[in-house]
Amino acid sequence: MIDTVSVEMLARLQPLASLGQAGLGELPGMCKTMQFARGSDPFRAADWTGQMVYLVQGQILASLADGTSRVLVGGHELASAPLVRDGKVPARSQAITDVVMMSLEEDKLDILLTWNQLAAPTTDEDAGTEPTDWRRMSGMFAVENLTTGVFASLPPANIQTLLAKFIRLPVKRADQIIKQGEPGDFYYLIESGRCKVSRQVAGSSIQLAELKAGNAFGEEALVADTVRNATVVMKTDGVLLRLSKDDFNELLRAPLLQKVDGLEAGRRVANGAIWIDVRFPAEYRSDGFQGALNIPLDDIRQALAALDPEKEYIVYCQTGRRSSAAAFLLSQRGFNAALLDGGMRAYAAAMESVK
Repeated sequence: MIDTVSVEMLARLQPLASLGQAGLGELPGMCKTMQFARGSDPFRAADWTGQMVYLVQGQILASLADGTSRVLVGGHELASAPLVRDGKVPARSQAITDVVMMSLEEDKLDILLTWNQLAAPTTDEDAGTEPTDWRRMSGMFAVENLTTGVFASLPPANIQTLLAKFIRLPVKRADQIIKQGEPGDFYYLIESGRCKVSRQVAGSSIQLAELKAGNAFGEEALVADTVRNATVVMKTDGVLLRLSKDDFNELLRAPLLQKVDGLEAGRRVANGAIWIDVRFPAEYRSDGFQGALNIPLDDIRQALAALDPEKEYIVYCQTGRRSSAAAFLLSQRGFNAALLDGGMRAYAAAMESVK
C-alpha cells in the first residue's frame, strides 16, 4: 500500500498538475489514502462527500460519466482524472485487485486552483520590468493562508486587484516596520523572513510574538481606526507585502468581517455560539454578558490556541470598534467569528425593542 503521497504522484494527476512543482509542494499534507479489497466497490464502501478522489494503485472496473465502462490502472494516464468530483461517483465499480484511492477536499483544491490561475504572471510591455509570479511567493501562497485564513474568504473577483495593489518591500534585520502609538496606515503580509512583536508596558518592552512567512500584522489599527498597539521589528532580512489602508478596507476587511445585529446575535448564542468580550477585565466585570469569555483585544492573538475552531464566536465591546478588530483577527485565522454590529449599545436597544 502507498504510505505517503509524493509530489511526483500528484504531478501525474489532473487538474493538479497545473499547479506546477511549487504549487504541489504543500498538497501531500492535504491528501488521504484508503485501501479497498479486491471485489469491493470503493465508491459504496466510503463517504466521498466533498472530496475529489483518484485511483493511485491497483485496477478497478468502473462505469464512467460518458457511459462507457473501463478498466482503470492506478498510475496510468487513463486514471489521471478524478473518479469522484462534485459529489458524482461512478454508477458501478468493482476492484479487480486490491486498490488504493487518494482523496483531498474539493473546495480547498478549488481555492488553490483559482489563485494559481489568477496569480499567473502577465506580460506588461510598457512596464519595462519582469512580471511578478506571485505563485512563487511561498509565504503568501501557503495552503493554510489560502484555505483557512483571510484569503479564503476573498471574493475571486478581488484577487487580481489585490495582487496589483500589494507593494513588495525588501527589509533588513532590525528594521522597524510599525511603531506603537503611531497611526495605522498599512497592512503587512510576510513573504519571507521573521519579525518580533513587542509592546511598551509601564516603561518596559514585552515581547508578544514572533511572526514568520505567511503571517500578517498591522490589521488591528486599520480595522478599529486607531493607533498601533505594538511595535514590529524585523528579526531577519526578508520581504514584506504592503497594502494601503484604503485598499485593505475595500479588498480584505469588507469581505471578511461578518456583522450580525443584536437579534441575530442573540439567536446564535441561544443555539450554541459563544460571546467574546474584548474589553478590559474591569469593564467586563461591570456589565459583561453572561457566559462570555473575556479576552481583551490586546491578548486576542495569544488566546487563539485556547479557542475551539469548531465553535462559533460573537465578539463584542461597548461600541463595536475594538470588537471589529478582534473579529477580523479571528476570521483571518479561520475561526467562525462575527461582530456584534454597534456593540453593546445596539444590542441593548434590540433587546428593548422585543419586550
